Amino acid sequence: MPLYYRLKLVSIYTYLEQRYGIRTYKTGSLFFLISQTMGASLRLFLVAGVLQIAFFDSFGIPFIVTVTVTILLIWVYTFRAGIKTIVWTDTLQTLFMLLAVVISIYYLTREMDISFADYRTMIGDHDYAQIFVWDWQSSKFFFKQFFAGAFIVVVMTGLDQNMMQKNLTCKSLGDAKKNMYWFSAILVPVNFLFLSLGLLLYMYAEQNGISLPARSDDLYPILALNHFTVFIGIVFLLGIIAAAFSSADSALTALTTAFCVDFLNLEDKSEKAKRNARLRVHIAFSIILFLVIVIFRIINNDSVISVVFTVAGYTYGPLLGLYSFGLFTKKQVIDKFVPVIAVLSPVLAYIISLNSEWLFWGYKFGFEVLILNGLLMFIGLLIISRKTMGNTVTSD
Repeated sequence: MPLYYRLKLVSIYTYLEQRYGIRTYKTGSLFFLISQTMGASLRLFLVAGVLQIAFFDSFGIPFIVTVTVTILLIWVYTFRAGIKTIVWTDTLQTLFMLLAVVISIYYLTREMDISFADYRTMIGDHDYAQIFVWDWQSSKFFFKQFFAGAFIVVVMTGLDQNMMQKNLTCKSLGDAKKNMYWFSAILVPVNFLFLSLGLLLYMYAEQNGISLPARSDDLYPILALNHFTVFIGIVFLLGIIAAAFSSADSALTALTTAFCVDFLNLEDKSEKAKRNARLRVHIAFSIILFLVIVIFRIINNDSVISVVFTVAGYTYGPLLGLYSFGLFTKKQVIDKFVPVIAVLSPVLAYIISLNSEWLFWGYKFGFEVLILNGLLMFIGLLIISRKTMGNTVTSD
């Protein structure tokens, strides 16, 4: 953030143009578009899945129709009230989401006859709640999870235009830092609530002989809508839909804006031409979201959060390497080769990840593939670097 404020950036990817060149700037923006498209699609996938379970399955309506309705609702939400709705309703949507979690936890502990003391003990002793796992070949190995989590937070916050834009709107760097400190402090108990709820859901299903769904993401909506009270079902629907719609429609708006600004160069166009271009781009990204959601439904059985972090490992890795190289070295690179390195680094990371057990004595990559990806990008930039330039834009 000090660098962003010092350079007075509106788009954080403008730094890449100042530091490397126009091709690197376009490459960084493209990876942001890919990442945001995947993230928005997965969030909408959750909403569509909930609507499918809550309403459309009862009428035999296929999932494709549900996705179409979901995206149309996003359009209505955005175009009826615009960006002001997105900004002013964030607090209300977050309240609904947290209310759904707290009420669900209260209901589950009451139904399972668990006291607060028993609740803490059961969570602490359960296999799902283990934090310190020291088997280095396990997917839950502590250091693997710790460093992967730390780097995921760095890239999905510090290198994400949507997240950083909220900080860049603060009056000063000090206010932006306070915003991040409060955000971090609040995130810890909120994450604990969500993790506790997840464990309680599995315990409740086991205690009541409820079969687990094929997709783990379906467990909460199935229980909330079919096994909990009507009130909890309504609160759950409000929470999940409001939260997902808020993030998804803001992402769709951000995708449209980023593509128009970074790739279409509409500055010299008339207002009518700009509006028409934005509308076409908005429609195009809506269609892309639709296709990604449907494809994800067909080919994937993992939880959405797992896929989000996996996608982040491959889409944010090049950005991690670019920013690390720019901030911690004063070397200049050959700008025209950067897009090639940015494509090769995630490809190589994927190949290494697939063969890691053979290459590294049984070690299997997880979310920390992000670190490998960023490192490969950094090494690639070193290979195509040239002598230091005196006017290089670095962290100092």
